[in-house]
Amino acid sequence: MSRRRGWVRRRTGPHETGDPRCNADRQAVEFGVELGEYSGVVRVPRRVFRGLLPERPTPEQCVEAYYLQRTRFESSAARKPRRRQLSEDGNVEVSE
Repeated sequence: MSRRRGWVRRRTGPHETGDPRCNADRQAVEFGVELGEYSGVVRVPRRVFRGLLPERPTPEQCVEAYYLQRTRFESSAARKPRRRQLSEDGNVEVSE
């Protein structure tokens, strides 16, 4: 595990459902979801948190903002697989 400007770089692998973590390579908060038969990773890019916070957010502030807006992110993530709006790797990216 290495660090890049506060973001933790970990090997990719399955995330526990709802357990958010910062991904240094993608500059995003990620959490795992299971929605019916779909199971995957949801990514919320750092730029989304810039719209929610008054300053350039640190990784820790992004995770904190995720917890404060958790219902919003999970609701948005739940709609994407039903609408077949998945990223190229079959996961979900929240851009709102």
